[in-house]
Amino acid sequence: MILYLHGFRSSPWSMKARLLGQRLQSIGRGAEYLCPQLPASPKDAIALALSLVKGCPADQLSIIGSSLGGYYATFLAERLLCRAVLLNPAIAPLQELEAHVGVSCDYHSDQPFEFKREYIEELRALAVAQITLPQRYFLLAASGDDVLDYRDMVRHYAGAAQQVIEGSDHGISDFEQYLPSVLAFCGIDVAGGR
Repeated sequence: MILYLHGFRSSPWSMKARLLGQRLQSIGRGAEYLCPQLPASPKDAIALALSLVKGCPADQLSIIGSSLGGYYATFLAERLLCRAVLLNPAIAPLQELEAHVGVSCDYHSDQPFEFKREYIEELRALAVAQITLPQRYFLLAASGDDVLDYRDMVRHYAGAAQQVIEGSDHGISDFEQYLPSVLAFCGIDVAGGR
């Protein structure tokens, strides 16, 4: 099973989420892909993720997280002892998100999105100071990320499998070319569908 966790103000309609879903569908593995709309509350987002993967053995679960979803994926991988793929993950989002307290809209809809001040403390409770078993992690980081510094990502996931993309951007707009390596880390052979 693959659980995809989108980033801040994003949704299951993001380019990366849709590409993953389409690729898995094309090889007959679409039923193994979950990509929920995450609530604004980090505590609620984690509770939702845990409810979706309840009962799934750790060796059959991979969590893919983008940006803030990568922060969540790291917390969940440490708790569940499963694999995690991090796509330009947030490392310490508390300060960055302080500026976003208030009401805005999702990037992919006109739906209001309220990020409350209390959510900063919820984020603090999910912090992972240092990952354990780095072999459970695969980092895909873009040096051209204009939101987060890829060097912080590389340091935080030291010892993990890492691929640094020269250039690109925060959304990894060229993500499709990295799909095979992402899915291979999750144990899925894109060519053979296994």
